[in-house]
Amino acid sequence: MKISVITVCFNAASTIADTLRSVLQQTYREFEHIIIDGSSTDNTLEIIASVEGHTCRLVCEPDRGIYDAMNKGIALATGDIVGFLNADDFYAGSDVLSTIATVFADQFLDSCYGDLCYVSQKNAIKTVRYWRSEDFRPGAFSRSWCPPHPTFYVRRSIYNRHGGFDLSYKIAADFELMARYLERKKISTIYVPKVLVKMRLGGTTNRSFKNVLHQNQEIWRAVQDLKLKTSLFKFFVFKLFWKISQFFKHPKHEDTGDRR
Repeated sequence: MKISVITVCFNAASTIADTLRSVLQQTYREFEHIIIDGSSTDNTLEIIASVEGHTCRLVCEPDRGIYDAMNKGIALATGDIVGFLNADDFYAGSDVLSTIATVFADQFLDSCYGDLCYVSQKNAIKTVRYWRSEDFRPGAFSRSWCPPHPTFYVRRSIYNRHGGFDLSYKIAADFELMARYLERKKISTIYVPKVLVKMRLGGTTNRSFKNVLHQNQEIWRAVQDLKLKTSLFKFFVFKLFWKISQFFKHPKHEDTGDRR
């Protein structure tokens, strides 16, 4: 079983090396790494070329944003399974892809997802927030629940059948896609109760209050577009609860490895 790992980046020189090393360290070797670079103007490309032992398919050209770049990666993917690892994220351990491969040994399974840790921008071994997910139940997205997208792995045939990211969403197309797949298309999924990815704080969504507000507006639009039954009050009360709870939960086994 081949897994396609897609990384999209733009001016990611400060973090891309950690991302590549975490891919290189995976014990499961039946994978391809596709990097879609949006014509970086810093030394991102030089760093990609300098990571010894790492091989990838690299595309460097302008794009219309992160989700356009992700769609390009999906179009290039040749693996049975497709997942994304952002340029400021890294795998929580060397066994993540082997875990994914084991889960997808079930030929009737369409997708899976796990847990995610937000880590400090300056100290990648310090967990700031812990996004512990749970089993999906129909109607969950109407209560603002969703899996952490960097842990979401899907069969490539599902993308071919149901389409990729909707580019009318500039900052919440991942929410829309997961809600569309799980709630409307009713693809099968399973929760893997394990931290799969660590994400640095300071990404596009959480970089500013304006971005957070814009994302929430788009998420609410997706809920309406997909005709999920809920109310504005109910949706955002649940969302606030989910966000606050992430600061008080902690993973059972913290990875203390130095990623610098």
